[in-house]
Amino acid sequence: MNPEQARKLSLAEQHDWYRRATSRRSLLRGGIVGAGALAAGPVLLAGTASAATRKPGTTLLARTGPTAGTSAVPFGQHVAFGADPRSQMSVGWQVRNAVSNPFLRFGDQPGNWSQQVQAEVRSLTTLASDTMPVDAVPLVSPPTIEQFYLHASLDNLSPCTTYYYTVGHDGFAGGNVVGSFTTAPSGKQPFTFTAFGDEGVTYDAVATTGLIRAQNPAFHLHAGDISYAESGGSGLLTDPYDPRVWDSWFTEVAAAAGTIPWQIAVGNHEMESWYSSTGYGGQFARWDFPGGVGGTDPAYYGTTYYAFTYGNVAVLSLDANDVSYELPANLAYSGGQQVAWLTSTLAALRAQPGIDFIVAYFHHCAYSTCTAHGSEGGVRDNFVPLFDQYGVDLVINGHNHIYERNNPLIGGKQTVTAPSGATVTPATQGTTYIVSGGGGESLYSFDAKDSYEGNVNSNTAIAGYYNANGGGTVKETVDYSQVRYTGYCLLAIDSIPASRGGTSTLLIRGLNEDGVEVDRITLTRTAT
Repeated sequence: MNPEQARKLSLAEQHDWYRRATSRRSLLRGGIVGAGALAAGPVLLAGTASAATRKPGTTLLARTGPTAGTSAVPFGQHVAFGADPRSQMSVGWQVRNAVSNPFLRFGDQPGNWSQQVQAEVRSLTTLASDTMPVDAVPLVSPPTIEQFYLHASLDNLSPCTTYYYTVGHDGFAGGNVVGSFTTAPSGKQPFTFTAFGDEGVTYDAVATTGLIRAQNPAFHLHAGDISYAESGGSGLLTDPYDPRVWDSWFTEVAAAAGTIPWQIAVGNHEMESWYSSTGYGGQFARWDFPGGVGGTDPAYYGTTYYAFTYGNVAVLSLDANDVSYELPANLAYSGGQQVAWLTSTLAALRAQPGIDFIVAYFHHCAYSTCTAHGSEGGVRDNFVPLFDQYGVDLVINGHNHIYERNNPLIGGKQTVTAPSGATVTPATQGTTYIVSGGGGESLYSFDAKDSYEGNVNSNTAIAGYYNANGGGTVKETVDYSQVRYTGYCLLAIDSIPASRGGTSTLLIRGLNEDGVEVDRITLTRTAT
């Protein structure tokens, strides 16, 4: 299969094609269930890949063998909320070799490991060949890359409590404090959270990750394009792919993600067609999604879209690959289930007392004037009408590697001009859309001037485009782009709740790589 052939197939069709192709050549061994070619252009890695299968509620232990032993030191720790951040948390980590009886110990004091839970191992196997050309299928099995992702799910935790944890396995007792986490409060309290997208393994990503820690957030939202292990970004079997980049990325972020819950959204670089028909088999091995695991896919399968509530803020993580016209490998893969879920979830959240603000985050931009990817027509067609209907307050995107904040919009039209420092009332003025895609990967650009370069808060007649259904782009001239910054960035958002009938606020700060504020906007709502 060449790139042109791959573009004509959905991600599920590509996965099915390669699974059958490699099966015919007897490349699959010992229960490997997914396969794919990992070769393209200048080959980074080539061969086949697989994700171990599991059923909800079961535990998989890594295979033991010559590489198993006591020297597998845990690394890449990361924590994430369960469905209820007040009482549920998931902890993930890696080991380089197969291990037996992995566990997590935790307690409310360092060293006081009063509780222990058995961990689950989700292994990924990639058959690697540095020399296999495009379309070639090796006649003998090349060396394998095995990755072991371990997970422990914690339940019945106390709200607003800090827990300390350590991890280990047979031959590695742990005991040193590996990390800590704090559960969400049961009521309204002030808190801060952060967000960005498009990180990668770079010098600048190290800086922005350090900036997250400096904000001391309750959680961090990652708007997709996480490690760039799949560096092509089109969801094609012929895209370059090196799974080892994930190891480097988890090491890069462990100091922050091992303590601060990282809630991820999948981007186009998370579509890895070699592991499952949805392209997310690898992601379900690496992450714990609050949406859970289920369905009939032979590899890890679940929903990459989910919601959680922290204090007076409801947060929705969406999968924009499902609606992307620009990169359609996974277009409509959910069969409309995500949009149906979004509709019912938004309706329920808006009717729920105590929730003042609704924040949605996902990868592809609803509205952006950046020259690289522009705006995604599929998001406008499928998500935006629901944001308008149910009064979503803030939408955070990545994909374009810049910072851009738009004036509040209803039906794609700005309702008011909101210069930096302004206050917006979403209930009457609409949704604020912010692109914060400067997490660490190489930067993109605008046709218009950056707002700090002699064009402060000017938003008149800016050229842009959106990706259209069926392919291609449509040019447009917009007036909504209010603040533009070509640089690495982080969103820091302070929630300051009020008692019922008072005024709750979200103070949104756009920070550059050095922590200097480049933008500020306040959203207000009457507290419920």
